[in-house]
Amino acid sequence: MLRPRIIPCLLIKNRSLIKTIRFRKYQYIGDPVNTVKIFNELEVDELMFLDIYSSSNNHEINYNLLQDVSSEAFMPLSYGGNIKSLDQAKKIFSLGYEKIVINSANYFNKNIISDISNYFGSQSVIASLDVKKGLLRANYKIFSHNGKKKQNIRLIEFLKYLEDQGAGEILMTSIDRDGTWDGYDIDLLKMVSNSVNLPVIANGGASNIHSIYDALFNGNASACAVGSMVVYQKKDNGVLINFPTPDVIEKLFKEYQEIKIDKI
Repeated sequence: MLRPRIIPCLLIKNRSLIKTIRFRKYQYIGDPVNTVKIFNELEVDELMFLDIYSSSNNHEINYNLLQDVSSEAFMPLSYGGNIKSLDQAKKIFSLGYEKIVINSANYFNKNIISDISNYFGSQSVIASLDVKKGLLRANYKIFSHNGKKKQNIRLIEFLKYLEDQGAGEILMTSIDRDGTWDGYDIDLLKMVSNSVNLPVIANGGASNIHSIYDALFNGNASACAVGSMVVYQKKDNGVLINFPTPDVIEKLFKEYQEIKIDKI
Protein backbone atom coordinates (compact mmCIF):
# COMPACT_ATOMS: atom_id res chain seq x y z
CA MET A 1 0.00 0.00 0.00
CA LEU A 2 1.33 3.43 -0.96
CA ARG A 3 1.89 5.81 1.91
CA PRO A 4 -0.14 9.03 1.94
CA ARG A 5 1.46 11.79 -0.09
CA ILE A 6 2.38 15.15 1.42
CA ILE A 7 3.17 17.58 -1.40
CA PRO A 8 4.68 21.05 -0.93
CA CYS A 9 2.65 23.32 -3.21
CA LEU A 10 4.83 26.28 -4.16
CA LEU A 11 3.47 29.43 -5.79
CA ILE A 12 5.46 31.32 -8.42
CA LYS A 13 5.23 34.96 -9.42
CA ASN A 14 7.81 35.90 -12.05
CA ARG A 15 10.98 34.16 -10.77
CA SER A 16 10.05 34.32 -7.09
CA LEU A 17 8.28 32.04 -4.67
CA ILE A 18 5.40 33.71 -2.87
CA LYS A 19 2.65 32.72 -0.44
CA THR A 20 -0.89 34.01 -0.37
CA ILE A 21 -3.77 34.30 2.08
CA ARG A 22 -7.13 33.52 0.44
CA PHE A 23 -5.39 34.07 -2.92
CA ARG A 24 -4.39 37.62 -1.90
CA LYS A 25 -1.78 39.33 0.30
CA TYR A 26 1.27 38.01 -1.52
CA GLN A 27 4.38 37.58 0.62
CA TYR A 28 7.83 36.89 -0.81
CA ILE A 29 9.27 33.54 0.28
CA GLY A 30 12.49 33.13 -1.69
CA ASP A 31 14.20 31.79 -4.77
CA PRO A 32 12.57 28.69 -6.32
CA VAL A 33 15.83 26.95 -7.19
CA ASN A 34 17.34 27.42 -3.74
CA THR A 35 14.10 26.22 -2.18
CA VAL A 36 14.21 23.05 -4.27
CA LYS A 37 17.73 22.38 -2.99
CA ILE A 38 16.48 22.61 0.60
CA PHE A 39 13.60 20.25 -0.12
CA ASN A 40 16.11 17.83 -1.65
CA GLU A 41 17.93 17.75 1.67
CA LEU A 42 14.63 17.25 3.52
CA GLU A 43 13.93 14.19 1.32
CA VAL A 44 10.58 15.43 0.05
CA ASP A 45 8.86 12.88 -2.20
CA GLU A 46 7.39 15.31 -4.74
CA LEU A 47 6.87 19.02 -5.40
CA MET A 48 4.14 21.00 -7.11
CA PHE A 49 4.74 24.43 -8.67
CA LEU A 50 1.84 26.70 -9.60
CA ASP A 51 2.61 29.88 -11.52
CA ILE A 52 -0.34 31.96 -10.37
CA TYR A 53 0.91 35.13 -12.08
CA SER A 54 1.15 33.62 -15.57
CA SER A 55 -2.32 32.15 -15.27
CA SER A 56 -4.13 35.25 -14.05
CA ASN A 57 -2.26 37.71 -16.30
CA ASN A 58 -1.98 35.55 -19.44
CA HIS A 59 1.83 35.69 -19.43
CA GLU A 60 3.99 33.20 -21.27
CA ILE A 61 5.15 30.15 -19.34
CA ASN A 62 8.67 30.71 -18.00
CA TYR A 63 10.32 27.63 -19.49
CA ASN A 64 13.79 28.81 -18.44
CA LEU A 65 12.73 28.83 -14.80
CA LEU A 66 11.10 25.42 -15.16
CA GLN A 67 14.36 24.09 -16.60
CA ASP A 68 16.39 25.61 -13.76
CA VAL A 69 14.07 24.05 -11.18
CA SER A 70 13.99 20.58 -12.75
CA SER A 71 17.77 20.49 -13.16
CA GLU A 72 18.15 20.73 -9.37
CA ALA A 73 15.23 18.57 -8.22
CA PHE A 74 15.74 15.01 -7.01
CA MET A 75 12.01 14.33 -6.78
CA PRO A 76 9.05 14.17 -9.22
CA LEU A 77 7.66 17.57 -10.19
CA SER A 78 4.23 18.87 -11.17
CA TYR A 79 3.60 22.22 -12.84
CA GLY A 80 0.53 24.34 -13.45
CA GLY A 81 0.14 27.86 -14.82
CA ASN A 82 -1.27 29.15 -18.12
CA ILE A 83 -1.10 25.78 -19.87
CA LYS A 84 -3.47 26.03 -22.82
CA SER A 85 -2.40 23.35 -25.28
CA LEU A 86 -0.93 19.90 -25.81
CA ASP A 87 2.18 21.46 -27.36
CA GLN A 88 2.88 23.43 -24.18
CA ALA A 89 2.39 20.27 -22.15
CA LYS A 90 4.84 18.40 -24.38
CA LYS A 91 7.49 21.06 -23.79
CA ILE A 92 6.98 20.97 -20.02
CA PHE A 93 7.21 17.18 -19.93
CA SER A 94 10.39 17.39 -22.01
CA LEU A 95 11.93 19.51 -19.24
CA GLY A 96 11.53 16.66 -16.77
CA TYR A 97 8.12 17.29 -15.21
CA GLU A 98 5.94 14.26 -14.49
CA LYS A 99 2.51 15.85 -14.14
CA ILE A 100 0.63 18.81 -15.56
CA VAL A 101 -1.88 20.80 -13.49
CA ILE A 102 -4.76 22.29 -15.50
CA ASN A 103 -7.10 24.89 -14.03
CA SER A 104 -8.25 27.98 -15.97
CA ALA A 105 -7.88 26.36 -19.40
CA ASN A 106 -10.61 23.88 -18.50
CA TYR A 107 -13.19 26.65 -18.99
CA PHE A 108 -12.25 27.78 -22.50
CA ASN A 109 -10.50 24.73 -23.99
CA LYS A 110 -12.86 21.88 -23.21
CA ASN A 111 -10.56 19.28 -24.79
CA ILE A 112 -7.29 20.15 -23.12
CA ILE A 113 -7.41 17.42 -20.48
CA SER A 114 -8.49 14.75 -22.96
CA ASP A 115 -5.79 15.88 -25.41
CA ILE A 116 -3.03 15.58 -22.80
CA SER A 117 -4.48 12.46 -21.21
CA ASN A 118 -4.80 10.64 -24.54
CA TYR A 119 -1.20 11.49 -25.43
CA PHE A 120 0.58 10.99 -22.09
CA GLY A 121 -1.91 8.99 -20.01
CA SER A 122 -4.35 10.07 -17.32
CA GLN A 123 -1.73 9.67 -14.59
CA SER A 124 0.02 12.72 -16.05
CA VAL A 125 -2.91 15.15 -15.65
CA ILE A 126 -4.16 16.85 -12.48
CA ALA A 127 -7.40 18.80 -12.81
CA SER A 128 -7.33 21.76 -10.42
CA LEU A 129 -10.42 23.43 -8.96
CA ASP A 130 -10.53 26.54 -6.76
CA VAL A 131 -13.73 27.11 -4.80
CA LYS A 132 -15.31 29.41 -2.23
CA LYS A 133 -18.33 28.74 -0.07
CA GLY A 134 -21.51 30.44 -1.23
CA LEU A 135 -23.37 33.07 0.76
CA LEU A 136 -25.57 30.45 2.38
CA ARG A 137 -22.45 28.39 3.24
CA ALA A 138 -24.24 25.32 1.92
CA ASN A 139 -22.74 25.22 -1.55
CA TYR A 140 -19.49 26.02 -3.31
CA LYS A 141 -18.73 28.42 -6.16
CA ILE A 142 -15.97 27.69 -8.67
CA PHE A 143 -13.41 30.37 -9.54
CA SER A 144 -10.64 30.45 -12.14
CA HIS A 145 -7.70 32.70 -13.08
CA ASN A 146 -6.33 32.72 -9.54
CA GLY A 147 -9.71 33.39 -8.01
CA LYS A 148 -10.55 36.37 -10.22
CA LYS A 149 -13.29 34.87 -12.41
CA LYS A 150 -16.40 33.16 -11.12
CA GLN A 151 -17.57 30.20 -13.20
CA ASN A 152 -21.30 29.49 -13.31
CA ILE A 153 -20.88 25.73 -13.22
CA ARG A 154 -22.11 23.25 -10.65
CA LEU A 155 -19.19 21.73 -8.77
CA ILE A 156 -20.23 18.07 -8.79
CA GLU A 157 -21.26 18.13 -12.45
CA PHE A 158 -17.95 19.68 -13.43
CA LEU A 159 -15.97 17.17 -11.36
CA LYS A 160 -17.65 14.33 -13.22
CA TYR A 161 -16.97 16.06 -16.53
CA LEU A 162 -13.26 16.33 -15.68
CA GLU A 163 -13.21 12.66 -14.75
CA ASP A 164 -14.83 11.75 -18.08
CA GLN A 165 -12.26 13.89 -19.91
CA GLY A 166 -9.44 11.76 -18.51
CA ALA A 167 -8.09 13.60 -15.48
CA GLY A 168 -6.01 11.35 -13.25
CA GLU A 169 -6.33 13.36 -10.03
CA ILE A 170 -8.25 16.32 -8.62
CA LEU A 171 -6.45 19.16 -6.83
CA MET A 172 -9.21 20.59 -4.63
CA THR A 173 -8.36 24.04 -3.27
CA SER A 174 -10.43 25.97 -0.76
CA ILE A 175 -9.83 29.67 -1.39
CA ASP A 176 -11.43 30.40 1.99
CA ARG A 177 -8.78 28.30 3.77
CA ASP A 178 -5.73 29.28 1.70
CA GLY A 179 -2.94 30.53 3.96
CA THR A 180 -5.16 30.66 7.05
CA TRP A 181 -3.68 27.72 9.02
CA ASP A 182 -7.29 26.79 9.90
CA GLY A 183 -7.14 23.23 8.57
CA TYR A 184 -8.59 21.77 5.39
CA ASP A 185 -12.27 22.06 4.51
CA ILE A 186 -13.28 18.52 5.47
CA ASP A 187 -16.87 18.85 4.27
CA LEU A 188 -15.62 19.89 0.84
CA LEU A 189 -13.17 16.99 0.67
CA LYS A 190 -15.82 14.46 1.68
CA MET A 191 -18.21 15.75 -0.96
CA VAL A 192 -15.60 15.68 -3.72
CA SER A 193 -14.11 12.29 -2.83
CA ASN A 194 -17.60 10.77 -2.71
CA SER A 195 -18.52 12.22 -6.11
CA VAL A 196 -15.69 10.94 -8.32
CA ASN A 197 -13.58 7.81 -8.60
CA LEU A 198 -10.34 9.78 -8.67
CA PRO A 199 -7.65 10.51 -6.08
CA VAL A 200 -8.29 13.88 -4.44
CA ILE A 201 -5.43 16.15 -3.34
CA ALA A 202 -6.54 18.40 -0.48
CA ASN A 203 -5.28 21.99 -0.64
CA GLY A 204 -5.79 25.08 1.49
CA GLY A 205 -5.44 25.45 5.26
CA ALA A 206 -2.82 22.92 6.41
CA SER A 207 -1.17 23.92 9.69
CA ASN A 208 0.39 20.74 11.10
CA ILE A 209 0.43 16.96 10.84
CA HIS A 210 -2.95 16.81 12.60
CA SER A 211 -4.67 18.74 9.82
CA ILE A 212 -3.10 16.36 7.30
CA TYR A 213 -4.41 13.43 9.35
CA ASP A 214 -7.87 15.01 9.34
CA ALA A 215 -7.90 15.44 5.55
CA LEU A 216 -6.75 11.87 4.92
CA PHE A 217 -8.85 10.03 7.45
CA ASN A 218 -11.95 12.21 7.80
CA GLY A 219 -11.98 13.97 4.43
CA ASN A 220 -11.04 10.83 2.46
CA ALA A 221 -8.31 12.72 0.59
CA SER A 222 -5.64 10.63 -1.12
CA ALA A 223 -2.93 13.26 -0.70
CA CYS A 224 -2.37 16.64 0.91
CA ALA A 225 -0.82 19.72 -0.66
CA VAL A 226 0.87 21.98 1.89
CA GLY A 227 1.96 25.61 1.55
CA SER A 228 2.32 27.88 4.57
CA MET A 229 3.11 24.91 6.79
CA VAL A 230 6.35 24.17 4.91
CA VAL A 231 7.54 27.71 4.15
CA TYR A 232 7.01 29.41 7.53
CA GLN A 233 8.24 28.65 11.05
CA LYS A 234 4.64 28.89 12.22
CA LYS A 235 1.69 31.24 11.77
CA ASP A 236 2.68 34.94 11.80
CA ASN A 237 6.39 34.04 11.93
CA GLY A 238 9.25 34.29 9.47
CA VAL A 239 10.13 32.18 6.47
CA LEU A 240 11.62 28.76 7.20
CA ILE A 241 11.59 25.99 4.61
CA ASN A 242 10.73 22.78 6.48
CA PHE A 243 8.99 19.43 6.15
CA PRO A 244 7.68 16.74 8.54
CA THR A 245 10.44 14.35 9.61
CA PRO A 246 10.55 10.77 8.26
CA ASP A 247 9.53 9.46 11.70
CA VAL A 248 6.41 11.63 11.75
CA ILE A 249 5.45 10.59 8.22
CA GLU A 250 6.09 6.91 8.99
CA LYS A 251 3.79 7.07 12.02
CA LEU A 252 1.10 8.69 9.86
CA PHE A 253 1.59 5.98 7.23
CA LYS A 254 1.09 3.17 9.74
CA GLU A 255 -2.13 4.72 11.02
CA TYR A 256 -3.26 5.25 7.42
CA GLN A 257 -2.62 1.57 6.64
CA GLU A 258 -4.57 0.40 9.67
CA ILE A 259 -7.60 2.53 8.85
CA LYS A 260 -7.59 1.55 5.17
CA ILE A 261 -7.39 -2.15 6.10
CA ASP A 262 -10.27 -1.77 8.56
CA LYS A 263 -12.42 -0.30 5.78
CA ILE A 264 -11.82 -3.25 3.43
